[in-house]
Amino acid sequence: MDLDTLRYGKFESLGTAVADWAAMVKKLETLAKEAKDGLKGRADKADWKGSNATVSKEFITKTANEFADAHTEAGTVHNVLSDTHGELVRYQKQLQSAISDGLKKNLTVTDTGKGTFTVTMNIHPDRAAKGTHVPDHTVEDENALRDRVQNILKGATESDDSAAKVLDELMKQTPYGFSDASYKDRDTAAKAVEDAEKYADLIRKKGDDMSPEEFDRLNKILAAHKNDPLFQEKFATTLGPRGLLDFWADLADTTDGGVGRDRHDQLAEFQKNLGMTLAGATRSDSPAMQKWEDDMVKLGDDQLQTRVSKPYGFQVMSNLMRVGDWDDQYLDRYGNALVGMEKKARRAEVLWGSNMGKGLVPNLNFIGEDNGHDPMGGFMQALSNSPDESTHFFNEKQPNDNAQWVLKDRGVFDTTPQNTHDGNQTLEATGRALTAATTGINPNDPHPQHLPHTPEQRQALDRSLGILAGAGDDMHSEFRDDMARVLSNYGPEYIHSASAQYDDPNDPNLLDRHHLLEVTKQISRDGGSYAELNTGLSKDIAHYIATANPDDPKESLSRAGSTVGFMEQARYQALGTDKPDPTWKYRFISHGSGAVLNFIPEVGGPLGRGADLVTQAFQDDEKARIEQDHIEQTRQVFGGREKELHQMAELWKQRYPDEVGRGRDFDDYTLVKQINGDAYDANHQAKGLAGDN
Repeated sequence: MDLDTLRYGKFESLGTAVADWAAMVKKLETLAKEAKDGLKGRADKADWKGSNATVSKEFITKTANEFADAHTEAGTVHNVLSDTHGELVRYQKQLQSAISDGLKKNLTVTDTGKGTFTVTMNIHPDRAAKGTHVPDHTVEDENALRDRVQNILKGATESDDSAAKVLDELMKQTPYGFSDASYKDRDTAAKAVEDAEKYADLIRKKGDDMSPEEFDRLNKILAAHKNDPLFQEKFATTLGPRGLLDFWADLADTTDGGVGRDRHDQLAEFQKNLGMTLAGATRSDSPAMQKWEDDMVKLGDDQLQTRVSKPYGFQVMSNLMRVGDWDDQYLDRYGNALVGMEKKARRAEVLWGSNMGKGLVPNLNFIGEDNGHDPMGGFMQALSNSPDESTHFFNEKQPNDNAQWVLKDRGVFDTTPQNTHDGNQTLEATGRALTAATTGINPNDPHPQHLPHTPEQRQALDRSLGILAGAGDDMHSEFRDDMARVLSNYGPEYIHSASAQYDDPNDPNLLDRHHLLEVTKQISRDGGSYAELNTGLSKDIAHYIATANPDDPKESLSRAGSTVGFMEQARYQALGTDKPDPTWKYRFISHGSGAVLNFIPEVGGPLGRGADLVTQAFQDDEKARIEQDHIEQTRQVFGGREKELHQMAELWKQRYPDEVGRGRDFDDYTLVKQINGDAYDANHQAKGLAGDN
């Protein structure tokens, strides 16, 4: 900053701008609150159907979020300008004071342009007017004044430059909208950008040759800034896609003695911190980040060279995508390219298993036991954290039929060779992604929010049911528990379909009953998954009885019995598929219901206790069958669930107390007889659907 700029600067206009931004922040706060509580609040409570369930509601939600982001960005701009204004005014006063002090010693400061200045004698004694006293000064006085002014100008320049840099970085985040980056002051934002450049440069210059102490500082910085938009974008773009891939591949290969060997026990934590940082970076709309994303996708089929292996870019990058909320558009491009490369190679298990060397092959993943060699595993985990994009992925048929590929056609290989008793980790991750796609719920969230299903989610369910049912007994066992949760989440549709009397293509609530029966059968082949599905659907049935309002009250009782009969026929079909499996009993008894309960609504009030009794009755009936060794017996297996059916009838009586006293058709005997009869009829009907006559 030039001396005269600071000396004569009129900062009143900057002060006015600060005041204007303060007023803007208050106005936007009001608008953001109105948009959240009014516009979005009413939209969330509305009963959206058809295209309104996606297009209109999505637009309203996005608009409300834009108001919130506008308020956040305005607050950051105000804080930056306020800090800068205060500092520049303070530096101006310091400069004026320094110049005044210099004059007392006959020294003056002159601007010479481009940030330079001179300190000279103000009045030469030989040219002073007669009688004028000229103060003395020393060389030390000149040097002290020069240094004092230099430090003031340096501070003012840094204040001005950092403000400009922060505001520029902030504006680049969202060229066509508002950023959600929030900073309490300018220095915090400036430090974020400075740290990002500093530590990205550390990786670029030293890679895994950095010292353990440098690694520790890097890990600490990533953890501190993992939710910092400016840091995330600047770190990613400064490091660059290729720099990132080379670094992670070398760090993971500990055979070359890099810092990964010294800090091996910290690599999982570091991987999470790095992944969170990169995920946040992809949500920036800056041109530099858009180029970063494009380049990363292009590098997917490039091979990198480490000391003992040659991993592909997809293999490396997918492992950094296991955590965080990645941008949907980036995931879409990445997924299309990954599936395209696999389908071109035809055998994914050969493609990814043939390039990692032999003998002691390095892991690319340190979160869990998965060695990270299969890039689809990390990508599927990323999709599970992004339900909207997961839905889009499973519905896409162009350029590839993604659902057909990952659910049925794709070959897999073991990525946990040291553990022979676990499931395939890529398929486990695919099941979680499918759960997100069909339910809209992040399966990794311990406290998910339940929202109405969109047409796209229902489309993903219909497609996946068809593909999995088409696989028959070859359906991957890893999908059983996930589909148990999915179908429990679609309780009303399951009950409606399992109790339907015929197929009606014009019924929007009806699932394909043949597909539903087959997938229910596959779920029932595992005791734990069977327990999850039936626990969930027992809750769903109870919720249906407690909340449904059919024209004929007894319809809910009939549909409840029919659903039990349908599920029991699927169970019988499952038991006839496999040889007697002693682990079935153990897995049923040891299963936990916590996971499936995250996917179904709770029944509140007095009827809630009745719903719990229905679920408990199912578990009691099943344990009794296990104790009596009736697992393999009786085609009318719903007979082993009489206690549960009776409890459903009791819940129905609580729901319709006025109906119970209306006569013989509503006494205990008749109600229990009806629900048992409906279970029997549905069991026989489902037997016909399965082709078992």
